Amino acid sequence: MSKTNSQRNIKPGQHCFVIAGSHSGVGKTTISLGLMAAFQKRGLNVHSFKVGPDFIDPGHHARVLGGHSRNLDGWMLSKKYNRATFSQSMNGQDLGIVEGVMGLFDGYDGRSETGSTAQMAKWLGLPVILVVDASSMARSVAALVHGFATFDRDLRLSAVIANRVGSLNHVRFIAEAMSAIPEVAFLGGLPRTETVAISERYLGLVTSDEEPYAANLFDELSSLVEEHLDLTALLDVSVTSVKQEKLTLPKPRHFGVRLGVARDEAFCFYYQDNLDLLAYFGAELCFFSPVRDPHLPPDLAGLYLGGGYPELYAGQLAQNESLRSEVLAAAKNGMPVYAECGGFMYLTRSIHVEGGAHGMVDLYPFDTRMLPQRKALGYREVVLREDCLLGPEGLRARGHEFHYSELVDRSGDIPAIFQISSRKGMDTVVDGFMMHNVLAGYIHLHFGSNPEVAANLVESCKKYRDRS
Repeated sequence: MSKTNSQRNIKPGQHCFVIAGSHSGVGKTTISLGLMAAFQKRGLNVHSFKVGPDFIDPGHHARVLGGHSRNLDGWMLSKKYNRATFSQSMNGQDLGIVEGVMGLFDGYDGRSETGSTAQMAKWLGLPVILVVDASSMARSVAALVHGFATFDRDLRLSAVIANRVGSLNHVRFIAEAMSAIPEVAFLGGLPRTETVAISERYLGLVTSDEEPYAANLFDELSSLVEEHLDLTALLDVSVTSVKQEKLTLPKPRHFGVRLGVARDEAFCFYYQDNLDLLAYFGAELCFFSPVRDPHLPPDLAGLYLGGGYPELYAGQLAQNESLRSEVLAAAKNGMPVYAECGGFMYLTRSIHVEGGAHGMVDLYPFDTRMLPQRKALGYREVVLREDCLLGPEGLRARGHEFHYSELVDRSGDIPAIFQISSRKGMDTVVDGFMMHNVLAGYIHLHFGSNPEVAANLVESCKKYRDRS
């Protein structure tokens, strides 16, 4: 694809910015997707990132760009890990777009920037583009932006985008008001529109795996931002020197063990770094669909069952009896199986949803039931209480918990080997139920918080393969 004159002199890695919001729900994801589509259409190599423990938005990024989107997180991952992930991902790229989380300064508490989009922008040394919902404001937009720009002088707030404007006059009023803050560029205003929306549900947007898009959605998003935003000015304010950081990992291993990974519309919550670290340590990832595939891939040495929405596909999962039987047989034979949240639900006796119960793998002697309200949300630190397929007793890793289901009708004495604390350090419940060589629970671990987790899981698979 040819590049326009305005892009011919762009050097790889020299243009990066953070899309932040004045608060949640201002349209960060829609605008981020539109910018990704527009700059890619201009011929730029674009890489995307998402701040926070989010699985859904990175999936939409990947669908637009045709590659992998990376998670950045100020609590689960170290500063060094975040900077290394960003700088290594930007090698050979023209443009980096980081979608923030919540409001710009919102984090773990009201006292510090910890876990916020602002913290990540400062760690990476990136300019911030603030998205403001202008649907009920005009001149007040400038006052709000002034407050955001002066709240933290160490942060580089470079530009603002007004979303949900009502008319050209509305945009003109905002532009006139923004002239009082010349250090913050006004990039324009996007009109209210329902034609480019992505459907939502209780865990967020509908996932990209379910293809919730109109056929021309990304073209419409691209055209929308091209028409209403000054993309040349955006490139001008996003000139950045990416800070190089190299992550030191244990030596790679070349075991070549075949690890089955459940991947479809029911099981789609995976951090890309988790998959990459498993491959780095010697796993050959073999993707399969518990919804559609009648059999597991051949010659597997382990299974990784991620989270997602098994409750929405419980009927189809129940009907796939042959695959459920193979998973159960493999688990009882001692195959290492690691399952998170939705994958854990799949391994129980049944999932109770509105309209009835649906039989699952029936490994764990309890059921799961969907609730009308959220059961758990928050960051978690896990300490292993005993040796297991993820590592030795005392190993620590960090992750996140977010679900609307609970365990019911529990029977049997199944040990829980995760000692869990919240981000504030307060002890919470135990989790991580061990049975045979299967470890399953509600926590989504980020292996980047402790890469030894991935190494140990692959090592467990190698031992099983060599023993079989």
